[in-house]
Amino acid sequence: MKRIVILTALVSLSLAVFAQQTNKNTRKTRKEEKRAKVNAMIRAEEEGVIAYKKHFLFGVKLVSDGYGLFFEKGYAKSVKRSMLYQVEISERKHQKEEKQSNPLASTAPLIYGKLNYFYPVKLGVQLQYLLGNKSNKNGVAITGNIGGGLALGLLRAYEVEVDKAGQRTYVRYDSEDSLLFVNGPYYGGPNLGRGWNHLKMTPGLYIKPALRFDYGRFNDLVSALEVGVTGEFYAKKIPQMLYNKQKQFFFTAFVAVEFGRRK
Repeated sequence: MKRIVILTALVSLSLAVFAQQTNKNTRKTRKEEKRAKVNAMIRAEEEGVIAYKKHFLFGVKLVSDGYGLFFEKGYAKSVKRSMLYQVEISERKHQKEEKQSNPLASTAPLIYGKLNYFYPVKLGVQLQYLLGNKSNKNGVAITGNIGGGLALGLLRAYEVEVDKAGQRTYVRYDSEDSLLFVNGPYYGGPNLGRGWNHLKMTPGLYIKPALRFDYGRFNDLVSALEVGVTGEFYAKKIPQMLYNKQKQFFFTAFVAVEFGRRK
C-alpha cells in the first residue's frame, strides 16, 4: 500500500512538471509567433502594404470644462494616412458653477444662477497622419489628427425647486416665475428627468487637432491615449450662467483614453 501511494505521488509530480514545461513551451511558441507576425507587418508596411485597413474604437475624455464620450470609425488610405469619422457627446460646465446642498430637505444640490445644461454633440471627420511608428519590441506609434465638423449645442433648461405660495414647485429662468428662480426661497435643484421638455438646440462648427499615442499599433486591439484641443463656434451665444458673459466660441483642452479593434 505504501509503495502504491509513493508511486502515485511520483506520477502526479511528474505529470505536474510535464504540464508546467508544456505550458512554458506553449507560451514561448506564442510569443515567438507573435513576434514573427509583428516583424512581418513591419516589413510589409515598409514596402507600402497596409497592415490593418480599418478600425473602430470608443473613447472617454476629460475636457478642461467637462467630460464626454465618443465613437470613431477609421479607414486606412495608405500606410501613413487614415480617414477618421467621429460622433461625440459631452457635457460642458461653467467655471462659476458651485453646488449647494439643503440640509433641511432631501433634494438635489442647487447650482445658483445656472440657466441651462449644455451638451455639445459633434459629428466630424479627421485626417490622421503617422508621425512615428512603433518598433517590433517596444515604444508607441504617434499620429497627428486634424479635422472638424458640425456641432449641435443642446440646451436643457435648468429648473430649481422653490416654495410658491406654500407649494413646492419647479421654475425656470425664462418662465413667468423668473423672480422665484432668482430669489427663491429654494428647496434644491433639478433631478435627471427635469428640463428635457424645454430642450433647445443651437448649431455650430468645430475644429479639433490632436496627438494620439497608440500602444498597440501592430495588435488587433486598440489601446491609445490622445491629447488635443477643440475650438467650437455656435450660431448664437450660449446661456449657461446668470450674471456671467455668454459665449459663442469655446476653446478647450482634452485628454482621452481609447479602446477598440482593428481589422
